[in-house]
Amino acid sequence: MLFHSMQTVNQTQTMLRSLLVLASLIFFFGNLSAQKDFYQDYIFSQADSLRGQLRPERTCFDVTYYELNIGIDVSKQFIKGYVDIYFDVLENTRTIQLDLFENMTINEISWYDQPVTYTRVHNAVFVHFPDEMEKGFSSTLRVAYEGYPVKAPNAPWDGGFAWKQDAEGNPWVGVACEGDGASLWWPCKDHLSDEPDSMLINVAVPVGLVCISNGNLRKTNRLNDGYNVFSWFVSYPINSYNVTVNIGKYVHFSDTYIAMDGDSLQCDYYVLPYNLEKAKKHFKQVHDVLRCYEHYFGKYPFWNDGYALVETPYLGMEHQSCIAYGNNYKRGYLGGMIPRDMDWDYIIVHETGHEYFGNAVSVRDHAEMWIHESFTTYMEALFVEYTMSYDDAVRYLESQRHFIRNLEPILGPMDVNFDRWRASDHYFKGAWILHTLRNAIGDDELFFSILRNFYDRYKYKTCTTKDFIDIVNEKTGMDWTPFFQQYLTYPGVPRLLYDVQESGKDLVVKFKWEADVPGFDMPVLVGKKGNYTRIMPVTTEVREVGVPNLSKDDFEVADKLFLIRRKRSSF
Repeated sequence: MLFHSMQTVNQTQTMLRSLLVLASLIFFFGNLSAQKDFYQDYIFSQADSLRGQLRPERTCFDVTYYELNIGIDVSKQFIKGYVDIYFDVLENTRTIQLDLFENMTINEISWYDQPVTYTRVHNAVFVHFPDEMEKGFSSTLRVAYEGYPVKAPNAPWDGGFAWKQDAEGNPWVGVACEGDGASLWWPCKDHLSDEPDSMLINVAVPVGLVCISNGNLRKTNRLNDGYNVFSWFVSYPINSYNVTVNIGKYVHFSDTYIAMDGDSLQCDYYVLPYNLEKAKKHFKQVHDVLRCYEHYFGKYPFWNDGYALVETPYLGMEHQSCIAYGNNYKRGYLGGMIPRDMDWDYIIVHETGHEYFGNAVSVRDHAEMWIHESFTTYMEALFVEYTMSYDDAVRYLESQRHFIRNLEPILGPMDVNFDRWRASDHYFKGAWILHTLRNAIGDDELFFSILRNFYDRYKYKTCTTKDFIDIVNEKTGMDWTPFFQQYLTYPGVPRLLYDVQESGKDLVVKFKWEADVPGFDMPVLVGKKGNYTRIMPVTTEVREVGVPNLSKDDFEVADKLFLIRRKRSSF
């Protein structure tokens, strides 16, 4: 998902919902409540827990396949249909939890063509089977439903359907639901930890309109009631919020991207007719983006499903193999927010990055969304580095640094589907953490092997923050846990205290880190740009080192390479 430039200051009006206070936070290293609960002022409801927790009614089964069959009445803004849910039983059970927003009506839930009972609690649906299903059993459940799905107040940040008209007065419809959840418009097991292996999406829309969804279009059928059914098939695992529909008077064009190994990838573009020529010119940059990401992480991950951009009535979203595009064919973010000498489309670069981190590699809990957003934001800088230079990439990161607020930890509270960050630190600060890690490691070959190994190991899987830290520790042979504990679980960043004294032609420098985490250590680079001296280790204890052939006037701390604060101090 892209960051909201108007949301980076304050979202407190959305923070107080009802009833349950989260007593403690469990992160990758243990219980933070012994130190400080940075989210103690947040109030969470029973609905939040039902949405976010992996309760026994969820962990007892694994969804393997969805077949979604719906008709969308655009004039009434109404959905009706059913979904067949194929699943494997992991633990003996008579009850499973599905999810569907409570404003949507369930007409029937059936199992082997027989209705079964169910209980609705907020947006959770507990399905009760007549007999216990045993571990190893595979089955299918049908949920028939209808209703008026939530309208998005401000898509994509506030989820729901966008029922709009294009400039010629034709219907133009899209849906985005990351954070809110796919269950706002279709019944599913709405938890990030469970992705189906594949999915069929059948959508009936009025004749004259086109429906674009994820994956490949298998067929189009004409019905007798003035509707056409568009059948789309997704052949890879997909997280539920990435499932989408786009409805409008679209025209289509395509081109072919040739990978480094010679394979061909079809790139499809669905745009409004009056933007066709503009789109043909503007979307040529897609190949540069795909080439860059292939260089760092390998071929586009959903190769068999193709790559697609679809013009939408909202700014953008990383819908898998069906990227929502609404940047109005402008450079940067709606024409700005990148350095003036750079000329590329933020939505294309950012959302294509999400195909790697967010879609191919996905987190298991929304609290760890930094893995989606920070990695993708850093990929923007890698695109600049690949197409321009490393110094330009650092300059690009510097242009984003003022967005970092340090108001709260990047990692949110688990098990409540957390999506209430008051700023965009899980984008920009997270990218700077990766930049800092790169320079702290001091070996680009090793750093990029860490990123690539993480991607390759968890492609088409879900992961946690700990999974990434384990790879960093494994590949470097060092323990970086205090580093991540400081940067991810505390609001502030470490501060370098230092003192510089001349000794002939040399300098004597004293250093120490001021940090929240006991045992924090990280190297620093000092000296003249282009000829920095690496000092390691630097810990929370004072250390004195000599820096040869350097005057006080030429001394600097390389703080453009690290996310730190610094202060001259006398020891």
